[in-house]
Amino acid sequence: MKIDDMTFFHEGTMRICGSLDIDEVLQDCLVFMKHYMPVNLIQLCVYEEELKGVRVVGTATDIAFRKTDSVIPLSEAAITFMEEEQDKIVKIDDIFEHPIAHDVCLAMGLSDVSSIALHLQVKNVGMGVVGIMTKHPNRFTDEHARLLALLHDPFAIAMSNTLRFQEVVRLQSLLKDDNQYLNRELHHLSGDEIIGEHFGLRNVMEQVQQVAPLNSQVLLLGETGVGKEVIANAIHYSSPRRNGPLIKVNCGAIPENLLDSELFGHEKGAFTGALERKRGRFERAHTGTIFLDEIGELPPAAQVRLLRVLENREIERVGGTETISVDVRIIAATNRNLSEMVQSKEFREDLWFRLNVFPITIPPLRLRKADIPALVNYFIERKTREMKLRYRPVPAPGEMERLQHYEWPGNVRELENTVERELIRHQARNPDEPLRFQDFENITAPTSGPLVSLSPEEDLLNLDEMTRMHISRVMEKTSGKIQGNDGAAAILGIHPSTLRHRMRKLGISFGRQS
Repeated sequence: MKIDDMTFFHEGTMRICGSLDIDEVLQDCLVFMKHYMPVNLIQLCVYEEELKGVRVVGTATDIAFRKTDSVIPLSEAAITFMEEEQDKIVKIDDIFEHPIAHDVCLAMGLSDVSSIALHLQVKNVGMGVVGIMTKHPNRFTDEHARLLALLHDPFAIAMSNTLRFQEVVRLQSLLKDDNQYLNRELHHLSGDEIIGEHFGLRNVMEQVQQVAPLNSQVLLLGETGVGKEVIANAIHYSSPRRNGPLIKVNCGAIPENLLDSELFGHEKGAFTGALERKRGRFERAHTGTIFLDEIGELPPAAQVRLLRVLENREIERVGGTETISVDVRIIAATNRNLSEMVQSKEFREDLWFRLNVFPITIPPLRLRKADIPALVNYFIERKTREMKLRYRPVPAPGEMERLQHYEWPGNVRELENTVERELIRHQARNPDEPLRFQDFENITAPTSGPLVSLSPEEDLLNLDEMTRMHISRVMEKTSGKIQGNDGAAAILGIHPSTLRHRMRKLGISFGRQS
């Protein structure tokens, strides 16, 4: 079939530019070109210099061939031939006379074919080759080669765009893998190891295990510095959403005029300085978890918009009209008394009910002093590694007892800072010298001996009997009081719930004595 050059170029270009899928593009081109030449296969290839081979970028065919996703290796003869070949378009009547075509066709399981190879360039930079093949030798003419050459520019642009798109996909895959790796590392550093999960935080961790597999909202309550973020990490990484994002927001650290943009995103031009569309934290947390720390600091207007997200699972970007569905689990945290804030109209009651599905109260450090030795050793180990110290100092005898006698108003965070401060001071001392926490020199641990004295017969009791006797005598001293600074739990250095559990196990009755 005859066709003028302009029409052929126009029709061919329309098919090359008709899709972003390169295989679909080549299939359309194959159907089109079969009207004007005996073509059975069309293929885009690129030479991988480091691997000394040819990689197939896209293929369309109506004949059977051996498909390969790996790089086709070239012989030394083919590589030498390629370096010497200067022709832009080459008509190959017999593949055995062309080393490159020979290696490629044999890898594809093809023989007795003829081919035309069009070398593609963009601004004098080689982009690869578009090749057409037919089932029999000596089938292509110079006119067929001339027509194929007319489509050089559209094929070169398509090749360039395809290679760039494949590189973007590759980098996105690498970025996803890197993010997953970094999330695992961050989880290991800040949320994987929870000090006290078998002692002072045992009840908390039992609640975490109960709620983590679900999608229910969680409200973390506790004083500043007790480790609410660590518990949020534990919930997320123990849930079915563990492979999704964990997005953290400090509601008290974002200026009110930027809060909507940060949480829900904005459209380009929504306000001065909005030079491009921005996804908000909720949109970024899709299929994962969003941790809203200091939820009590949210201004009233933001509380209304958060309530809508909780009710409908939908957001709108600032300046936009499109409703965007989000699949997120919300974990909120606060050190404030939200129920009192509801009564004083500082916090919306309906939002409070929505958030307070499963509250978890994290006890302050003063109520779980038995965890202090483990926490101190953990912080010494971690800070020594972070500060790149060549040695690991240990606390001096009696220091742990003094630290346990302190009330820790700043909780775990204060303890962490105390350890770091002492390690900094210790660098000016002899490495063999133990740690002495100078900030607590005026605090002394009780030195009056044990609460009870043991008779020779009592020395021979087993551990459960000794524990039962000791707890019973401490309960007598506190008149049956378990909680509080002067209660039995504080004296024994364990959480009140842990003490009650042990008393039940040991058969000790409890209750305030009159």
